[in-house]
Amino acid sequence: MKKLIFPIAIAATMLFSAFTVYTATTWKIADGYSIKFTSDDPAGVFSSFKGDISFDANDLAGSKFDVTIDVNSINMGNGMKNNKAKNENWFNAAKFPAIKFTSSKITKTATGYEATGTLDMKGVQKPLTIPFTFANNTFTGSFSINRLDYGVGTDKGMDSHASSILKVDVSVPVTK
Repeated sequence: MKKLIFPIAIAATMLFSAFTVYTATTWKIADGYSIKFTSDDPAGVFSSFKGDISFDANDLAGSKFDVTIDVNSINMGNGMKNNKAKNENWFNAAKFPAIKFTSSKITKTATGYEATGTLDMKGVQKPLTIPFTFANNTFTGSFSINRLDYGVGTDKGMDSHASSILKVDVSVPVTK
């Protein structure tokens, strides 16, 4: 009987290890993140960023981004521009205090990864794919958006001087 216990234990260990389930690593956003937007004009940063990040290169199906930017944290280097950006014609921070991105899938690419999901800005939800890399516990990505697609400002009057296409650069260090 004792001779059977050892082989049964080995077989059970092998059987259970065949069903190992990967779960994406949950990451905490560390200090030092950067959310910048640039164009000919306007340009600036958002200084408040939070959310839930689950990512594992071995479990992309279980990986997910659910992140939020506080619109009131906008800084364009000029108090009057900051106030204008928060008013109802631009971001309308009083009614829409957050910009949110929620991924629906993450895929591997030749140069890194892509997070496909929904960007919710000023009450408008549109699909968006964000290319990114992950190295040294930092997510880095760049993409462009058309602010007019989200009802941010207009293309008339003084707003017509502002570029409609904004390049967004994101660098998010994380810890486990």
